[in-house]
Amino acid sequence: MSCSETTDTDIPIDDATAAAAFRRLVAHLRHRTDAENIDLMGLAGFCRNCLADWTAEASGGALGRDAAREAIYGMPYAEYKAKHQGTATPEQIARMEASVAKNRVG
Repeated sequence: MSCSETTDTDIPIDDATAAAAFRRLVAHLRHRTDAENIDLMGLAGFCRNCLADWTAEASGGALGRDAAREAIYGMPYAEYKAKHQGTATPEQIARMEASVAKNRVG
């Protein structure tokens, strides 16, 4: 899966508000394990892994990829995947690929 390539640092939201909204989003995604990553990718072009990658990047190296994923999932990624992720259907993969294509800048 590929995360969004877009960035926008010109959003008029202060850091404290953004941090609170981010924490709420993470809590929501932890609660909604029925919303699979493949479906999030197919609809919105990002998923929990993308959010973890963005978190790792934003940390400036303080968080590695695995630590960021554990922070987002609330458990090691492999454990989450075994508990909550099924096998993607060809239709889900096609929707994801079409959605992710919209993320490309250029």
